[in-house]
Amino acid sequence: MDLDSIDGSRLPVHVGCVMDGNGRWARKQGLPRTEGHSAGEEALFDAVEGMLELGIRWFTVYAFSTENWRRPPDEVRFLMNFNQDLLIRRRDELNGKGVRIRFAGRRDWRVPRRLLRRIQESEALTEDNRRLTLTMAFNYGGRAEIVDAVRALAASGVAASRVDERAIRSHLYYPDAPDPDLVIRTSGEFRISNFLLWQLAYSELVFSDVLWPDFRRQHLFEAVREFQRRDRRYGGVEA
Repeated sequence: MDLDSIDGSRLPVHVGCVMDGNGRWARKQGLPRTEGHSAGEEALFDAVEGMLELGIRWFTVYAFSTENWRRPPDEVRFLMNFNQDLLIRRRDELNGKGVRIRFAGRRDWRVPRRLLRRIQESEALTEDNRRLTLTMAFNYGGRAEIVDAVRALAASGVAASRVDERAIRSHLYYPDAPDPDLVIRTSGEFRISNFLLWQLAYSELVFSDVLWPDFRRQHLFEAVREFQRRDRRYGGVEA
């Protein structure tokens, strides 16, 4: 892989990804939608290898949204089992590479208890790793995260006059995570889709036509090069 054109001093610290296009990929292949989700596993782990190669420390992917429960029951059931199997198959490999596994989202009654156990086991196994933090946004919605943060603030008894951005941020699912510098969405769609709404305030967005199962680390590198061409002013002006 050609990394010569990537400036190692201007890498994003945190990359987010909306992994979109699994169903369309499967349809193009004449396969059931679930085969697209299975094919997306290779894309995810090649992207993880790309993050490690570049030295990027935070990677958050949109695995299952709060809205995805509306999908056909057979597909939802497949995704629950697939995520459980994925953790069993790959967590030791990720742990060996120094990857910390996290899950962001509501751990409510809709998530099977056996999957919750696998999530907790994987987080405990990898909690001391710091080479890369891979956060799976699972049963996650950006609005739900903000609602949960405000509810936690209210439950803690904070006075309304003391509610500010810092207070809300401190009650997000993972307040220690830096805001994403770069967010990639695959499959040619131009939407945020309720992903990290609070954290995306000043993220650079890169939209790729590549369907997620075809995404590889060279596409990540292209997105990083595009990120480095951007002028990030955070609401200010050039000096």
